Amino acid sequence: MSENTVLIIGAIWVEPNSSAAGKRMLQLIEHFLDQNWKVTFASTAIKGEKAFDLHSIGVEEVSIVLNDISFDTFVKELAPGFVLFDRFMIEEQFGWRVAENYPKAIRILDTEDLHCLRKTRERAIKKNTIFSKEDLLIEDISKREIASILRCDLSLIISTFEMELLTNFFNIDSNVVYHLPFLLPKIGHDQRTRWNDFTARKHFTFIGNFLHAPNVDAVLLLKKTIWKHIRKQLPEAELHIYGAYPTQQILELHSKKEGFLVKGYAPKPEQIVGNSSVVLAPLRFGAGIKGKLTEAMLFGTPSVTTSIGAEGMHADLPWNGAITDDFDEYAQKAVELYTNESLWNTAQQNGVAIINSIYDKEKIGPLFIHKILELQKNIEGHRVANFFGSMLQYQTLQSTKYMSKWIEAKNNMHG
Repeated sequence: MSENTVLIIGAIWVEPNSSAAGKRMLQLIEHFLDQNWKVTFASTAIKGEKAFDLHSIGVEEVSIVLNDISFDTFVKELAPGFVLFDRFMIEEQFGWRVAENYPKAIRILDTEDLHCLRKTRERAIKKNTIFSKEDLLIEDISKREIASILRCDLSLIISTFEMELLTNFFNIDSNVVYHLPFLLPKIGHDQRTRWNDFTARKHFTFIGNFLHAPNVDAVLLLKKTIWKHIRKQLPEAELHIYGAYPTQQILELHSKKEGFLVKGYAPKPEQIVGNSSVVLAPLRFGAGIKGKLTEAMLFGTPSVTTSIGAEGMHADLPWNGAITDDFDEYAQKAVELYTNESLWNTAQQNGVAIINSIYDKEKIGPLFIHKILELQKNIEGHRVANFFGSMLQYQTLQSTKYMSKWIEAKNNMHG
């Protein structure tokens, strides 16, 4: 066993310019590399053209096969100190194989965001009902995700709201969940002097991956409701919509006449966001913390979002712009930020304070490494104390293992 070897099993290959999840994964990888640890990234997915070249930073890339005994041999030979599952579905597929074939490895789940929270909120929006935490208790996805969290030695939770939900509402032992937001560089004085000032910027921007339902919903809301109120007061302003994997529905929203411009994939978001006056993110459902909003802060751009957009992101610090769930007020706040230099500058400074106090990787990164190394020292005791996790691991090993073995046998018959 190599204590300082990390195997990451990814749902997809890392695409930092396509999604917040991609950025998050690259941050974790770089943090492990900073410890001089060996990192192997494995996935069953087909690599797309937007995938980051992990080889270029010294990470081994391995393609693995689902429901196949070849993984068992692979994990035994690699003998990793840590296995990190990217999203709970990956833990469902591979967690039992790691537990059975290389039980010494510390099993870590990076939840990305709580899928059950996002999906249940989405369902409430579609039904036109008000979301309640109790709704989570009847959803199958909640049972699956919470079981996955319990089975792992440690689950990384990205937002303070989700930490509170898991520990206070679901009564999960705080020893098996760990708050780890984005790991970001502090914003220094030199960086701030390079930012475009208020007068050098123009237009509004939305940026987000369109495979992610909350982003599609937000852009439709901008088009149908919010943008016309902004445009009425600012007839020269434009709204630039960026994001990977735009659907036909999104592309058809493009209207030069209305100043609603769908631009597609953004390979260099820092240039786009850094030249923009205000970032708009009217998110009606979702979970986790929003990469588009920390990105706005990192490039000195104020933002207008909703309570769900800002949820779990800024502690008690003032937001770098405005937060409202009233869409008439939303349009008004966007106009005020766009036209009021003093308000805009204050919002920008608020963003700096949020990044430097909550997301500073020099502060939170070493604490995370300390946590997992301490876990490694006493993993037997930790697992004994996590009785519900052990019970679920036992039950899952039985059911998932035999389902997977059945699929494997079926595949071999047809092969």
